[in-house]
Amino acid sequence: MSLDFERPIIELKEKIDELKKFMKENNVDLPSEIHTLESRLNKMQDKIYSNITPFERVQIARLRNRPTTLDYISLLFTNFLELHGDRLYGDDKALIGGIAKFEGIPVTVIGQQRGRNTKESIERNFGMAHPEGYRKALRLMKQADKFNRPIITFIDTIGAYPGEGSEERGISEAIARNLFEMITLKVPIICIVIGEASSGGALGISVGNHIHMLENSWYSVISPEGAASILWKDAKYASKAAEHMKISAVDLKQLGIINEIIPEMKNGAQNDITSQAKMIHSAIESSLRNLMLLSSEEVIQQRYERYRQIGEL
Repeated sequence: MSLDFERPIIELKEKIDELKKFMKENNVDLPSEIHTLESRLNKMQDKIYSNITPFERVQIARLRNRPTTLDYISLLFTNFLELHGDRLYGDDKALIGGIAKFEGIPVTVIGQQRGRNTKESIERNFGMAHPEGYRKALRLMKQADKFNRPIITFIDTIGAYPGEGSEERGISEAIARNLFEMITLKVPIICIVIGEASSGGALGISVGNHIHMLENSWYSVISPEGAASILWKDAKYASKAAEHMKISAVDLKQLGIINEIIPEMKNGAQNDITSQAKMIHSAIESSLRNLMLLSSEEVIQQRYERYRQIGEL
């Protein structure tokens, strides 16, 4: 899947491929022409990807082939053991969690899983968790607190599921309970926004000591389309809304809402998952190194002060 702003890049890549094919089929050598086109391609990529708008970043975050929580877990952690169920209602496949090791350190890993294809997306409800998902997450976080394991969460959701059953089982209370409980946990909490992070569905697992965002992810109370529908009565103004909402990693870093922007490949994390995982690894490693030096009381105080300072001029 390609995006509109990438069309010139794709067209030039196709020309280079055609020229290479022509050279092979006709046994001719045109190195200078290839070099010129590849040089032009590099300059074009630099120019386009250095001027991506907030809404174009939203579109990148929504790509079907963008890496998911499970993709990163397999590359970042060892001995991952997924745990299931909230011990109240059932297991929610839209929100996964378990125990693992990060560089030999026992940790608890939690994240939304939106699915890698249509079948899995339906099975996982497109990453929109029900109340039991957030209650499972809280169960695992309290377990981590009991056994002194740092918590690492991956946020990637368009929101908690708003259906009738979800409301009947208390989705608002489940998310509110997580916010209340997470602020008091004695272990470090590191949150990574890897794609979309919308509404209370994102907040339910993102009360952390450190919050990092991939460069082409977004984090907001509502989608640009939703905001545009409210403000201008038309979703076609989504790009305009995204500009005003300050939902990009750059904007949120400037506002002090996140701690660090994790760089991505020029054309998105999906093009080199292994390299992207290494960048996330560095962010987690740095956060753990700093936070594990703090006492339990200092961990709680640091998290509390972090949220108290948001919005201060």
